[in-house]
Order: sequence, then C-alpha cells, then structure tokens
Amino acid sequence: MSLRSSLSRTLAGITVLTLATISLAGCVSRDSDTRTAAPPSTVDAAQLSSVTLNVGDQKGVTQPLLEAAGLLAGTPYKVSFSSFTSGPPQVEAATAGKIDFAVTGNTPPIFGAAAGARIKVVSAYSNDAGGDQILVPADSPIRSVADLRGKRIAVAKGSSANGHVLLQLQKNGLTPADVQLIYLQPSDGLSAFTARNVDAWAIWDPFTAIAQAQNGARTLTTATGVSNGYGFGIAADTALADPAKNTALADFVSRIARATAWAKANPSVWAAKYSSAIGVATGVGAVAQGRSLRPAIPLDNSVIESEQQLYDAFVDAKLVPRGTPFSDYVDERFNSTVAEATK
Repeated sequence: MSLRSSLSRTLAGITVLTLATISLAGCVSRDSDTRTAAPPSTVDAAQLSSVTLNVGDQKGVTQPLLEAAGLLAGTPYKVSFSSFTSGPPQVEAATAGKIDFAVTGNTPPIFGAAAGARIKVVSAYSNDAGGDQILVPADSPIRSVADLRGKRIAVAKGSSANGHVLLQLQKNGLTPADVQLIYLQPSDGLSAFTARNVDAWAIWDPFTAIAQAQNGARTLTTATGVSNGYGFGIAADTALADPAKNTALADFVSRIARATAWAKANPSVWAAKYSSAIGVATGVGAVAQGRSLRPAIPLDNSVIESEQQLYDAFVDAKLVPRGTPFSDYVDERFNSTVAEATK
C-alpha cells in the first residue's frame, strides 16, 4: 500500500460525515434569545436518569479522553456522542438543536457569533497552538509564508486552521486575496495535498502529526505566538435553558476539566489510549497530544478579548460580517465548576 493510500485510509478512519446539513453563514435567526436569561435552578441527580446529553465530538477529542480518565462511567444521565469532521458543523448542529454540547477550536464560535448561532461558549481550554500548522510537501520550494502569495492553501472553512491562516497572512503583509484558499474538510484536504492539487495545507493535530509521520510533510509555520491556542466548550441555548440538561452540562464540563488534568499528569498513558482510540501509531499519538492537549482554563476577560481580536481580524478581512460582540456569546455560569475541578 502506498503512503498516500495508507494516510488517506487513516484519515478517513478518523473523519466522519457531519450530521448537520444547514449552512452556518447567514442562515440563522435568533428568534429566541437567551443571552440575558438567568441560569435555571439545578435539579437533584436523581432527576437526571431520564436525561440524555447529546455531545458532538471529533475523533480523539472528548469521548476517548473521558474514557481513558475513567470519568465517563457513572454519570447520573446518559451521554450520546455524535462524530463530526470539524468545529463549524458542531456549531451548526447545536444551533439546530441536534446536540447539546461540543468542544471546538478557537474559530468556529466566531463564525457562529457572526451568523447569530443559538449557542453559548461555556468553557475554555488552551495550549501553545504548536499542533496547528501550515504544511507543505517535503520538496516544496515554499520556504516562508510570504512565498504563499498566489498559492493554493487547503483549509477547513471556519476552523481553527482558517483563523491561523488569516493571522499568518496578516503578519506577513498579505491578505486572503493574495492567496487561493481552497475550503476542504480534513480528509479531502489530505487528498488534495498528497495529489499536489494544493500547494499547502493548514491543519491541526492529529492530522498534522499523521501527515508528518506518514507523508513526510514539512512544517512551514506553526500557530505558536500567532494564534491563541484556545478551544471552547459550546452549549446550545436550549440545553442551557433546560434545568435538567443545564445540571447535566455542569457535571459534564467538570468531568472534561478533570480529564484534561489527568491526561496532563499521565502523558504516556494518555498517548497510548489516544493512539488506540484513533487508530495511529503510539509515537504519532504521543507527538500530537504532547503539543495539542488543551487543559481547562478560566473563561475570563483575557480569553474573551483575545477571541474578539480574532473576530475583528475576520471582519476586517471581509470573511465574516460584523455580528454582535463575542462577549454576548459567552456564558460564565460554569466557571466555578471548572475552578473546583482543576484545584
């Protein structure tokens, strides 16, 4: 089997079709706005037995982490996971009421805010963004971001990689009009990259680590020091307004915070379990999680301000319309829960 077919098969195995079918850009109307609503009262755990928390996931992100840390068993509510290719479809699904919660990168909530998505950002996670990279073939003559002028860059629209590309272009005096952005989900991006139908690929771990290990991809640049390394837990407005689901969400967010702390304290154990969960060699999984694990952090003003700057960059580039401030899409009701979980 060729490297290309092997890598395509690996990525196909960790990338699935999105469940959401609505378009995020410009199609959402907030006919019920809960952004100023007070959190509902919590309910007793005994009342959660009939609750199913619908969680959007990307392979290797939430479910295997909770399972590895032993924190998925024993929930007083049921959890149903659905797999997605990237963050933007998760935002779409939450807006459509198909899921209650998901962990995304730093850019999907911005596209959601610009489109009026019916979601809130309820938790935050961070690393140094070293796994978010722009890759080129090993023998590519491209040696700097400036060399991307006029070149074709594969990227998933509205993903953290999309934000990374935008900020790299701005840093180097370029605009999106100076390059050709080819919007592709990860598996299609890999196919285009290995077939040389694009000149570069903006992507995140574990795809970055897989492409480097199996395809010999070369790192042109990373997002470290350019883009914030944030990830966010997003929750559907409908779930936050429901007393039982809101109670379940508080517990679930706490479990994720504890699981990320466990993974940080047990990197080799987590790398082995993570690699097994997504079907890659342990060394590849160790590289990916060594630079891309995102422990829980406070959802504070510095995080919100950083996201607003990224939002403004997209608006200035005319890639999204100016919606309401990002802070209007932040709900801090679980901050104390996360703080207690990460003591």
